[in-house]
Amino acid sequence: MKDVTDTARIQAEIIQAFNFRHATKVFDRDRKISEGEFETILEAARLSPTSFGHEPFKILMIQSQEKRELFREFSWGANGMMNGTTGQLGTASHFGIIVVNTAEAMTAGSAYLQDFYRNVKQLPEDVIEIFNGAYGKFQSTDHKITTDREMTDWAGKQAYIVLANMMTSAALMGIDSCPIEGFDMDRTTETLEKHFGIDSKHYKPAVMFAFGYRAADPQFPKTRRTMEDTVRWF
Repeated sequence: MKDVTDTARIQAEIIQAFNFRHATKVFDRDRKISEGEFETILEAARLSPTSFGHEPFKILMIQSQEKRELFREFSWGANGMMNGTTGQLGTASHFGIIVVNTAEAMTAGSAYLQDFYRNVKQLPEDVIEIFNGAYGKFQSTDHKITTDREMTDWAGKQAYIVLANMMTSAALMGIDSCPIEGFDMDRTTETLEKHFGIDSKHYKPAVMFAFGYRAADPQFPKTRRTMEDTVRWF
């Protein structure tokens, strides 16, 4: 059981990690994350919460420099903000893309979800029926998530929970990271289908990411709104 000292230490470590973390554009290409440390980051992803526990994502780790270069031309956000081969694609210890399930899988009552309920969540049939009804109402009535794009965007929200937990876990270990949205969605989808065998009927890219160790300290101090501007209590 934690005492007051333990709690204060954990609080300090959390805040320190968030102050340490920044969107690293250029990594030290000679420093690599250990296998054990990155397994911890991936385990944080695997154990992350998602809406209804549906886990509508896969993580694609792209370690081959040849494979990374396939994204170079149309992924400006992974080029160190237009900084060519010195960017994340060329320098990160670990680079990847989170792809998310489309409406093909995420529509209430889909064959994919029935299999997921039975074989992953291991739910009894009567509970599966409850899930189908509750999730169907959530989609059609509560949040009105009905189009293919809306369902894919909803799955993308879950990917951001996953990536946030990965980045925080990394920061707690002194590992840098960068979430990356600066890429052409259509060309990324085409590349994943052509070169990685990702069926675009079932998956769409949500976000890229890079992990490693910064090549230099940030040029500018971290800035955020004040707590008073950020939070309202009622």
